[in-house]
Amino acid sequence: MPKAHILYVEDDVNLSFVTRDNLEMAEYAVTHCTTGDEAKAIYKPGQFDVCLLDVMLPQCDGFSVAQHIRQQDMQVPILFLSALADRDNRLHGLRLGADDYLGKPFSVEELLLKINVFLRRSASQQATPKPASASTTLRQVGAFGYNMAEGVLSYQGQLQTLTQREAEVLTYLIDRPNELIRRDDILKAIWGDDDYFMGRSLDVFISRLRKRLAIDPAIRIENLHGVGFRLRLNG
Repeated sequence: MPKAHILYVEDDVNLSFVTRDNLEMAEYAVTHCTTGDEAKAIYKPGQFDVCLLDVMLPQCDGFSVAQHIRQQDMQVPILFLSALADRDNRLHGLRLGADDYLGKPFSVEELLLKINVFLRRSASQQATPKPASASTTLRQVGAFGYNMAEGVLSYQGQLQTLTQREAEVLTYLIDRPNELIRRDDILKAIWGDDDYFMGRSLDVFISRLRKRLAIDPAIRIENLHGVGFRLRLNG
């Protein structure tokens, strides 16, 4: 089985040496870039399984790199690694299409855990569904068709490819239509925890999904403040 390939963008020499060494010891193939421009130049869809991006980079920052990647590839998981741990920077990264954000300094164990979770979920999405399970893979959401295995929404021939985290949140809601779902339950099921920042992250992904689904007025993601969400399907 081929090694998972990680794009690692970090200009700190000491940190990148230690992190890359640990990633390679964990049996990952690593391509390391020290500038944002270098990362943008080498990125090609399908070449990498996970992208780890520092935010503060020479020439162009990690946010710009993430935008460049998302213009070509909506599904590859993007994880920001940054000392800019304030709320606004974290949420800005998520709004650009990142899947998660790990503040510096971070533990190698936590980084490896997050990478492993992304890879397991990517493998699950890419697995070819058996014919008997097609009804659970292809779902109707209002006027949208939703391919849960590929994370793709379709509407009148137009396709929207969701990021991995968007697909996870939408699938969780679709499995519980018209049901009030507690925030804590979603956070623990998808993020594995329910701290304050993860709660704000969930709000960002809900907002992104609302924009994707807005073309069909029969679909609403309701927010019951302080309690949770409900995917309301009329008709």
